[in-house]
Amino acid sequence: MFITIVFAIYLLPGIYVYIRILNLFNHKHGKIIFTIAFWLLMFLFPLTETLAHSRVSGLGNSLILSGYLLLPFLLYLFLSVLVRDLLLVVNRMLKIIATEKLQTPRIKIITFFILLIIPAMVVVFGMFKYADIKVNRYQIEIPRRSSALQHLRILLASDFHLRELTSDHLMPDFVKKVNSLNADILLLPGDILEGDRQDEQVAEFERQFSQIQTKYGVYASLGNHEFYHGGERTDFFKNAHITVLTDTTIIINHAFALLGRNDQHFYKRKPVSDLVGNLPDKLPVIILDHRPTDLQNISASGADILVSGHTHNGQLFPFNYIADKIYELSWGYKKINKTHVFVTSGIQLWGPPVRTTGDSEMMVIDVVLTGLVKY
Repeated sequence: MFITIVFAIYLLPGIYVYIRILNLFNHKHGKIIFTIAFWLLMFLFPLTETLAHSRVSGLGNSLILSGYLLLPFLLYLFLSVLVRDLLLVVNRMLKIIATEKLQTPRIKIITFFILLIIPAMVVVFGMFKYADIKVNRYQIEIPRRSSALQHLRILLASDFHLRELTSDHLMPDFVKKVNSLNADILLLPGDILEGDRQDEQVAEFERQFSQIQTKYGVYASLGNHEFYHGGERTDFFKNAHITVLTDTTIIINHAFALLGRNDQHFYKRKPVSDLVGNLPDKLPVIILDHRPTDLQNISASGADILVSGHTHNGQLFPFNYIADKIYELSWGYKKINKTHVFVTSGIQLWGPPVRTTGDSEMMVIDVVLTGLVKY
């Protein structure tokens, strides 16, 4: 049923685009060529998605990339056709331009190329936006309680989706930037490595992560992509010097408590109240939870900070508006009762290396601990 729904969502707009653009061709040969080309492209993405999860390292990388780029292209082609049709309706109502003039072969050819050029330009823009990783900074205050700590710099990064298509420059640049920010701790709330990755590049990802330098180390919770296709690469995290918290807590330097939750798709994951309630000390509490879907319960638990990812801020316009409806906070910062909630839009993305909404980002969170120490 799920596959049927996804296929329908992908196929139905394609049928609409096909019919509307087909009407721009006056000659039979043009219609035939367009029909063959269009449907070959339509089925390229499902093919490349299958290839992307094959276990043969490096199989068809160029083809996979082409298929991924085709997905946003088709999205914005659909939106371009839709806007054009709406303008035609408005024009028909207001009679701005005679309908006969819009049906001439010259206007149809111009319209056809405009409809192709606009989504292509948007995709190119989105590729540049995707590759430009921003550092977004925040500063908050939380109660010190029994901690002697006065300041904590948290670096938050999520949703790397590391795979064979990942740029060779991504991890070296990321590590260099992390080490230049003098962070006390790096938090990674999930979707770091695609779960089905078996290629040699994984060893290089491990080596790069192991070069990160922070005062307290690197900690992660698991996302949904770590488990796809029989993933859960615990060896990767061990070799990368990343401590994974799976419904567990740890006390860092007697200064604060760090809690990592299992992803929401684990129906047996522990309630956050149980995890916080088992803490042995009244220290500030920081929670990693891949999806920002349990905000009210986390806030009620007394946690001071929650860090999440997963949403990608919608990744492609207009899906950011859908993400806003699904999640109480789909990106950015919000204080819910006494809990400071941060949702990052991620370093990379699933699928196409294109982003037309939000930033590819890492967050720097400067935490000031206030009040007298309460022993």
